Amino acid sequence: MQHLLSLFDISESDLKQILATASHLKSGLARGERPPVLERRVLALLFEKPSLRTRVSFETGIAQLGGSSLFLGEDVGWGTRESPADFTQVLGQFVDAVVCRTKQHERATQLASFNAMPVINGLTDLCHPCQALADVLTIREAFGTEVGKHVVFVGDGNNVSGSLALISAMLGMKFTLACPEGYQLDSSWLEQVIQRYPEASIEQTSDVTTAVKTADAIYTDVWTSMGQEEETAIRKKAFADYQVNSELMAEAPEHARILHCLPAVRGEEITDEVIDSDQSDVIAQAGNRMHAQKGLLVWLLNRKWVDENIQVIT
Repeated sequence: MQHLLSLFDISESDLKQILATASHLKSGLARGERPPVLERRVLALLFEKPSLRTRVSFETGIAQLGGSSLFLGEDVGWGTRESPADFTQVLGQFVDAVVCRTKQHERATQLASFNAMPVINGLTDLCHPCQALADVLTIREAFGTEVGKHVVFVGDGNNVSGSLALISAMLGMKFTLACPEGYQLDSSWLEQVIQRYPEASIEQTSDVTTAVKTADAIYTDVWTSMGQEEETAIRKKAFADYQVNSELMAEAPEHARILHCLPAVRGEEITDEVIDSDQSDVIAQAGNRMHAQKGLLVWLLNRKWVDENIQVIT
């Protein structure tokens, strides 16, 4: 059974097929087309964390494809009222797939271990594969291709930047993380990326000014993620020189695009004048969460339709 706990679960060709499906469905939607390729399929959304983009994009996406969704919060008793095996296998009797948004990645891994239904990682502390899919779709739309583009992530070596480093390695992008010492990518995650993709171009530096000089896309995220609230003061001090502002953008090429996975703390990791500028693709990037995930859902649940209707240009 196919899951998407991280992008390590799929090949480069799988990824390209998912993105091609996403682009096909997005262009069709712009023409008013909503093909019911997942008619009567049911998607469960099993969430331990708050959500705007992930929840609404999946609920809307499956509806546009002819299916429906169920939001499952704390009341369903995941991991509390009954054993994980009973919970998961019963859920698999009712739904075609589940999106899991949880604090600990091990929870998503456990859910998938029973192979009761395809499990999609909607965000864990380790990685955020759905966000990375939307990021690449946005970069592709901005430049016509993602291949050879340089993405500079200004901020923490977190679940978002780790997923972006991996997808960059898969698709031939250059990735640079600009961050203070002590906030680099998880070493074991980075080792896995390099082992799988030894030709990957991944760099980490504390020199943010130099990093952005060749950037095609400059990406940032909040300095303090959910669950790190006790570190807020320490992180504000550590990242004080890593704000994406007009001064930093003056060091970047004029064509550089701005990305942010949202929600943003305006005036902290990014200023209003940058996130609201003509160089910003942040809102389009958020919208692409739905389109990328529609591509993923169809690829997972109706591969026959994808094989018959989607042409991947290599």
